[in-house]
Amino acid sequence: MDHPARLSRRGPKCRFFDLDKTVIAKSSALAFGRPFYRDGLITRRDVVKSAYAQLMFRLGGTDEQTMARTRDYLAALCKGWPVDQVRQIVAETLHELIHPYVYAEAAALIEEHQAAGRDVVLVSASGDEMVRPIGELLGVTDVIATRMSVIEGRYSGEVEFYAAGPAKVNGVTELAEARGYDLADSYAYSDSISDRPLLECVGHPTVVNPDRALRKLASENGWPVLEFRHPIPLGRRLRERPAVPVAAAALGVGVGVAIGIAWYGRHRRNKAATATA
Repeated sequence: MDHPARLSRRGPKCRFFDLDKTVIAKSSALAFGRPFYRDGLITRRDVVKSAYAQLMFRLGGTDEQTMARTRDYLAALCKGWPVDQVRQIVAETLHELIHPYVYAEAAALIEEHQAAGRDVVLVSASGDEMVRPIGELLGVTDVIATRMSVIEGRYSGEVEFYAAGPAKVNGVTELAEARGYDLADSYAYSDSISDRPLLECVGHPTVVNPDRALRKLASENGWPVLEFRHPIPLGRRLRERPAVPVAAAALGVGVGVAIGIAWYGRHRRNKAATATA
């Protein structure tokens, strides 16, 4: 079977953007941890465990087994949550928790593509209830995101579609079939080696703030590398109209490391206390 990136139909082109650390300078899922905790959906332990799980995933847990464990953990965590409550929390906190962290360079690049008449799609492992409102901030109406099964207005504990790793490619190719997109002449942007399948399914992969493994892969394949480092509120960006620079730095990793170390330290102390009790 031909690789999707080689299947040219001379159709319309599309630009597929990963979300976390590519368009926004933080994890979209973890960003809502505080209001979820405040409203009683998760415990303090859930907050720390989720942060640690995300950190381990970003440090190289991209194998199928790790992604399956992450998917199952998220499904169990969300089981029983009222969908309307989640949507309300996201709507009420979006401008506080996400709006200031949109990379100016990413927003300008998305706007440039839209002005040229190119379709833009956000592709994220975060839940559709989070990703879609973030897309609306950017004027992006099409998203490919994780979808949870819902029964009588509550999450059932089952995942209908987990938009991570190779599954992102499934979502992209399905959309391309429906829209007639020419993947051989389309672009994808991501920061993580976990999105290697996404990047390889288009003719023009571009890495943004790449992790070490992805930077190495980009170098081996001659892929362009962009460095976004200016997360500022969209209103300010629109006033200043910055150019899209090729600069340096990836933000947010230090925070994740700090959370992971804190979790590990507490785990060791609890273990020591149990042993001496």
